[in-house]
Amino acid sequence: MQYSSGDGGLGGQVEEAAYSPALPRDVSSPCVSCDVRTQAVCAVLSDEELNGLASLTQTNTYEVGDTLFFEGDTAGACFIVQGGALKLYKLLPDGRRQITGFLFKGDFLGMTPVEEYGYTAEVLEPVKACSLPSEKMQALVETYPKLSNRLLNLASMELAVAQEQMLLLGRKTAQERIASFLLWLSRRAEDRGESANPVRVPMSRGDMGDYLGLTVETVSRSITKLKTSGVITLKEGNRIEITDLDMIEAIAAGDGA
Repeated sequence: MQYSSGDGGLGGQVEEAAYSPALPRDVSSPCVSCDVRTQAVCAVLSDEELNGLASLTQTNTYEVGDTLFFEGDTAGACFIVQGGALKLYKLLPDGRRQITGFLFKGDFLGMTPVEEYGYTAEVLEPVKACSLPSEKMQALVETYPKLSNRLLNLASMELAVAQEQMLLLGRKTAQERIASFLLWLSRRAEDRGESANPVRVPMSRGDMGDYLGLTVETVSRSITKLKTSGVITLKEGNRIEITDLDMIEAIAAGDGA
């Protein structure tokens, strides 16, 4: 399983000096002062433990269209998203693309039990992310059981999302899929402490279609139908306002028009 939230066993030993919980607290440490600390996988670590983590990580920025890694690349690092949005996708042998998820601020990706990444992570809007070598991440997991438990929780949430995705693709209509997706984006924003409405939609309609199993035309028709029926309003800056929450929830549940 790819450990990523949202939406993703390595070997190695811990170097005592790098991970000692006795390290002095440094409130200026980028990990201690990071604004996604309470949301990210490292939320379970203390200030002192984060001091050690900070010496092993590096922070990079990525522009739209950049990739953190490609499917099939050697899995050399794990990432924590500090800002922006990413899409995860796999390519079929015939070149078709299936988007498997979207990641946002606070999400974790890149840890895998095999030697290669199982998907591509591409930037949807400018991303800031810290990275940690895979072997160091595994060493931390072995040193701090609470980090292992945190990863297990993330994997469990990822499985729940995958099960919901199977239901969405297998049983829901196009209208129900779009409604469910917009509500999911709204909940994710609220979880990050951002505005849940209007909903920020950083992905294109083509990306939405590749995730929801719909054509671009069907996505556009479904959004237009929701708009003309007064359920949503399209805003500037890739935002969609949910103007009738009860109705969009009913549509998502299969009880609407």
